[in-house]
Amino acid sequence: MLAIDTNIIVRLLTNDDPDQAARAKKFFGEAEVFVATTVLLETEWVLRGAYGFEKRDVLAALRAFAGLATVHFEDPARAEAALTLAEGGLDFADALHLAAAGGCDAFITFDKKAFAKAAPAAVREP
Repeated sequence: MLAIDTNIIVRLLTNDDPDQAARAKKFFGEAEVFVATTVLLETEWVLRGAYGFEKRDVLAALRAFAGLATVHFEDPARAEAALTLAEGGLDFADALHLAAAGGCDAFITFDKKAFAKAAPAAVREP
């Protein structure tokens, strides 16, 4: 298994550099790939921020990427939960934070309103 950097995923999903995109596509077809949670988070941020993708397009691209047979997330359940929460309206970073806190008694934030739809009983202020 080989670990990857964010730019490998970005090349695959954006095709902004045709040579690198072709190499990335070939790579994902041949290698078992480890994707750290931080790489997933940064990929969402880069696609939305630097490339101007709409949230729905980012999530669709990440879903398609997650469906590749050779892709293995650091924490598949957390990645799935974060995508589902983000599709439900949460910001992706907040969704990932909430998914990571799954075993905790509560998620503490001053931005309770942002999390209200996702898990109102488990989110509170300090």
